[in-house]
Amino acid sequence: MMNIRKETGKKTAATFRKVLTYIGRYRILLFLSLLLAAASVVLQLFIPILFGRAIDCIVSPGEVDFATLTNLAGRIVILLAAAALSTWLMNLINNRLTYRTVQDIRAKAIRQIQNVPLSYLDAGSEGDIVQRVIADVDQLSDGLLMGFTQLFSGVVMIVMTLVFMLMQSVSISVMVIVLTPVSFLIARFIAKHSFAMFRKQTDVRGQQTALISEMVGNEKIVRAFNYGARASKRFEAINRELQKYSVKAVFFSSLTNPCTRAVNAVIYALVALAGSFMILGGSLTVGTLTVLLTYANQYMKPFNDISSVFTELTGAMACAGRVFELIEATPQSPDPVKQLPAPVSGSVLIQDVSFSYTPDHPLIEHFTLSARPGMRIAIVGPTGCGKTTFINLLMRFYDIQAGTIAIDGTDIYTVSRSSLRRQFGMVLQDTWLASGTVRDNLAFGRPEATDEEIIAAAKEARSWDFIRRMPKQLDTVISDDDLSQGQKQLLCITRVMLVRPPMLILDEATSSIDTRTELLVQEAFDRLMAGRTSFIVAHRLSTIRSADVILVMRDGKIIEQGTHEQLMAAGGFYTTLYNSQFAGAAI
Repeated sequence: MMNIRKETGKKTAATFRKVLTYIGRYRILLFLSLLLAAASVVLQLFIPILFGRAIDCIVSPGEVDFATLTNLAGRIVILLAAAALSTWLMNLINNRLTYRTVQDIRAKAIRQIQNVPLSYLDAGSEGDIVQRVIADVDQLSDGLLMGFTQLFSGVVMIVMTLVFMLMQSVSISVMVIVLTPVSFLIARFIAKHSFAMFRKQTDVRGQQTALISEMVGNEKIVRAFNYGARASKRFEAINRELQKYSVKAVFFSSLTNPCTRAVNAVIYALVALAGSFMILGGSLTVGTLTVLLTYANQYMKPFNDISSVFTELTGAMACAGRVFELIEATPQSPDPVKQLPAPVSGSVLIQDVSFSYTPDHPLIEHFTLSARPGMRIAIVGPTGCGKTTFINLLMRFYDIQAGTIAIDGTDIYTVSRSSLRRQFGMVLQDTWLASGTVRDNLAFGRPEATDEEIIAAAKEARSWDFIRRMPKQLDTVISDDDLSQGQKQLLCITRVMLVRPPMLILDEATSSIDTRTELLVQEAFDRLMAGRTSFIVAHRLSTIRSADVILVMRDGKIIEQGTHEQLMAAGGFYTTLYNSQFAGAAI
């Protein structure tokens, strides 16, 4: 248990140092905040001195120095106004400092999402990543804001109050200083225990967000399979776990304030008792004791505030740790500066390629393929044989473990990913549309395209028929949920038609389109594929009969290849696949 606590403390300190590197970019704002905090505290500490002098002006009934009292009252009002102005300016700067720091961290996290390997994103859940970038960063923002606002002022208040107390009475100041570490030890003890609970709380909250996102995003499937009751049970289990850690985190953190207040109350009572004896001895006046009691209260109050700040910062550092885990995730392999020469002819050479998602489960082994420019290459095989994985390797969404892939004689690992991907147009079975206008979605890969070019591509892809019936046609704002699956797929096809890349990848590109429209789109694809190297992944074998070569994959290997006629004549696995779709034969 002791080792776990030490490790937790080290992680918290390491996370805090990382946050400080982002804060350090705004040193001027930080310096101004500290300066204004010091000014505000000094101004506030002069006020008790003036009150003490005012009390000493009242000697006895009928013996009151009203002239001095009036002068002191005026000075008190001026100091109060100046202190309030300093505090307001400090809070303004703290807000700007906090949100700029958080903005930098969130921007870094978003950029890192674009830079980590797809394997990292596939291994986690979307909800958990969203939780880190949004909710966890918001929690960090709240903690930093409280830290800047209360921590700076609190530390300055403690230091300056000690200075002013020493000017009034050295003996009482020493007594207060000797008792001070008790509050620190209590706050430190509680903070260590609460951090572990806050970290577990944020982890479980990430799981909860992921589950909610998963269930809400697929509500139709949940209802279709009557999964609602089981989903509720999963949510209840996570919710109970979140409640357990939340209660413990709140319990530990809530102990800080009352414990430090109890210690501070004891210190205040001791100051009053010692001061009373000093008054009786003639070494202290009533006004000076009032000043010392005020200082003792002001000196101890920041400990309460700082303990609350530590509690908030503990939760904030737990959240920051999760964000930095994302920011510091191992990025994808370095991207070369060299660009793939364009335009490419479409010659693709794959030699002895091997790949596996996990070391103990080989998927593609010793894969070899040579594609001439303009060839139509169909890839078929049972589910899980590696068809889509092959596409991922060709686009460098994943990196191969062995072998080479070359386009026009250039190894794709010697050129930048962006220059490689510009040579391909992809239409996948899983469609994606951004929230925006139809024009924005169609011109996604070619923003400079004119309306005439967009409309021509839409007509060729057979999507113009439903686009022109929309309220504002190309200017209609859509989201991923506004259209049918078939309409979304037609828009994705139009997107590729507009770009007209040198090479095409069609992964079940017409799976959600009705048969009549599919025939029309297939004609458009035939025109688009003319002279372009095309890779076609298909389950409906009738759609790839005209391919120049058909690769039959099984367990990550090419077991057969040839034209449709050649493969059917061979009577092998392809024949079994083909007949199963038309004659109901078992594979």
